[in-house]
Order: sequence, then C-alpha cells, then structure tokens
Amino acid sequence: MNDRTVRTRWSGGMRAVTDIDGFEIVVDEPETHGGTGTGPAPTDLLLASVASCIALSVAFVARRRGVELPDLDVSVVGTYHGLEFERIAASISSSTPRAVLQGLLSEAERVCYVSNTLRHSPELVISVG
Repeated sequence: MNDRTVRTRWSGGMRAVTDIDGFEIVVDEPETHGGTGTGPAPTDLLLASVASCIALSVAFVARRRGVELPDLDVSVVGTYHGLEFERIAASISSSTPRAVLQGLLSEAERVCYVSNTLRHSPELVISVG
C-alpha cells in the first residue's frame, strides 16, 4: 500500500500550516469567515489540486504523444451547496487545436489522481489519536 501523509498544525484563529515533504502551505479563512486572509482557504486548495492535477496529466499525455502545449491553462470552479461543493467544473484552454486537446483529455482523465479520487469518493476516516 502506498500512503501519502501530510501534517497540519493549527496556528490560531482560523489559520493552519501544513507541512508536505518540507514545503509549508499556509491555510486561512478570509476575514469574512473569521480568518485573517493570510492564505488560501481549504476549499481553494481542493480546487487548486484539481486544476493542477488536470494540467499535469494533460501535459504528461501530450509529452508522451509529442504534442506541443505552449499555453495550457486550466480553470476550475467549485459551486457551493451548503457546506460542500455540489459541482466542480474544469475548463481547459490552449492555442493547441480543440480536437487535439479533446484527444489528450480522455487519456489524461485516466491518470489524474485527484479527479479519480473525487470521482470514486473514498472513505474518509477521522479519529482522535
């Protein structure tokens, strides 16, 4: 079994710092939600994970097929419904012809860990250690 582990420490208010292999990511809520706005909100990181994984997956497939992607851009929108997203929509753009991008996307979707994880809704276990 291959596990990935990250550690987060609360740093007061609505702010936390997560360590990922020596990289620190500050997470904070906006001032309108009790935070100080010193970092992205946790849901923003979820959307960033989706966007970056899709971008890297498309780039990976393109490189394997010898396709140039001079200006690949992925935009992701999360639509809130109460305390969760009811929809996460990704849009890919590039000067690469649309038909070529569409051809890359079908294979890229198979190798994107984040979108595959969301699509298959893994069990979330929260415990007090």
